[in-house]
Amino acid sequence: MLGLIFSLLVGALAGHIAGRIMGSETSAVRNIVLGILGGFVGSILFSLIGLSATGLVGEILVSVVGACVCIWIGRKLFQ
Repeated sequence: MLGLIFSLLVGALAGHIAGRIMGSETSAVRNIVLGILGGFVGSILFSLIGLSATGLVGEILVSVVGACVCIWIGRKLFQ
């Protein structure tokens, strides 16, 4: 249960940071979804280029990068 709460908090933080970087205001639920989805996308991207990130800061960094990619793709698809 604690791991789920931690993932939601990291996801919300990463989604919020990515939204601020990309200049889009989002709701708290969308921040969580973006952060969690961004974690998956970011880890795939990092593994494709041969990098790995460990620890809390690494997890947030991977999630933020992935969430930024998700926001960018969403903008391109739904213009």
